Amino acid sequence: MADARGEAAEILSVVVNIAVGLVTSVISGSGVWLWQRGKHARALRRKAAFFGLRPGGECLIVMNNKYDRPGSAAHKDVRAMIEVATLAGEFGCQVSVESSGDFHASNDSRTEFCIGGPWGGSNIRTGGHLAAHLPGVDWRPFGPGPDSSAIVVGDDRFLWDRGNEEYALVAKFTPPESARPVLLVCGQSSLANHAAIHFLKRAHRELAGAVPSIDRFCVVVRISSIATYGFQRASLERDVSTKAFAVPTG
Repeated sequence: MADARGEAAEILSVVVNIAVGLVTSVISGSGVWLWQRGKHARALRRKAAFFGLRPGGECLIVMNNKYDRPGSAAHKDVRAMIEVATLAGEFGCQVSVESSGDFHASNDSRTEFCIGGPWGGSNIRTGGHLAAHLPGVDWRPFGPGPDSSAIVVGDDRFLWDRGNEEYALVAKFTPPESARPVLLVCGQSSLANHAAIHFLKRAHRELAGAVPSIDRFCVVVRISSIATYGFQRASLERDVSTKAFAVPTG
């Protein structure tokens, strides 16, 4: 009888240990799952804050014109637009698209992505944004000479080496009449526009740590080795926030 009781006690001990192990595994697994879910949620909140997107809100994309065909957009600019729409879709935002030549209003409560440079009438809204909010930026016109389509910010000059090394200016600010920010992406070419947005999506955490504030900044993105890597080799060239928002003197 004593042997039977001892054997039963051993079996009970084994069962209890197995049960404790299962419960511990479930609790541990649930904790890991909750931690990962919380971590993912925090990452999404930081991403939404960087781009100025409000989950479930509205996103306005203002598209430029192809330089030689008003009313149409270059293929790479369309790809840039799709990148923005996909980004907004991550947060359940309603997306609307307007032509820069037709849209003359405030972005109000919509987060605006304005795509394209001002030269050649490509995006006249970009020109307006630069004049009103980034007085330290000078965009040289397209034409003969080394300054063709150069981006000049204070005493920094970013020259256009078409198809080899190009630049894009990226700025975020909130107009005083608006409730949501504008994210301006103006590259020296349609490829640079696409590259800049692709880079922002990939490296937004790096950029958030490199700028003085995610609410108001201006950076230059460099796209290099284009013949080999196309739009995918992009990097942060310089934070030009202070110079870009400063009113020139003299």
